[in-house]
Amino acid sequence: MFVYCERMKREYDVDLIVGNPTVNYRETVCAKAKFNYLHKKQSGGAGQYAKVIGYIEPIDGGADGQDADLSCQFMDKTEGNNVPNEYIPAIEKAFHECTKRGPKTGYPVVGVRYVLTDGNTHVVDSSTMAFQIATRDSFKVAYKAAEPSVLEPIMDVEVTVPMEFQGGIMGQLVKRRGTITNTQTRSGLYILNADVPLSAMFGYATEIRGSTQGIGEFSMEYKMHMPV
Repeated sequence: MFVYCERMKREYDVDLIVGNPTVNYRETVCAKAKFNYLHKKQSGGAGQYAKVIGYIEPIDGGADGQDADLSCQFMDKTEGNNVPNEYIPAIEKAFHECTKRGPKTGYPVVGVRYVLTDGNTHVVDSSTMAFQIATRDSFKVAYKAAEPSVLEPIMDVEVTVPMEFQGGIMGQLVKRRGTITNTQTRSGLYILNADVPLSAMFGYATEIRGSTQGIGEFSMEYKMHMPV
């Protein structure tokens, strides 16, 4: 990488800023939190009025990041006509817009369900815009109370090296916050599997080459998201 960067600077006169790739973090919640939010604004002319009641919760399997559903869900459990059907699509749209940038870090929100159970309208001042604002603000309030958590991608890493290097390879992955999941030997080779955070794998290609005289190799693929 360093050689190619220097060539681009020298041959093409390009100023480069080199850094690690962006890690695809996510946000989620670990607990259920209720909301009862009223958006009301009066400024002389037509006002704004919308009330939403319900709760947000982690989707089953998503609270600890394991086997998490990386989507978000909206559920309408209202009864009667306190929230007319014409406003439901606007509420759902506003919720999904909120999940694009999480309140905690700005990364997308995953594994969260927004459940609308009730609400209220004003005969004159209620509108689609008012319910969208109420939904966004209710989500932010409930999100803070729902034990938000940041998730990081975990990679399934497989390392293959000659037997004489097995001790050093295991230590390298442990230092990178890896969890060893399996080891085996095959035809004089030592094969190790581990779950390692993606953020800790940057630079590993150089490290494994240096510690195995250029013989060792590894592969990795996405496995799941887990709390940081």
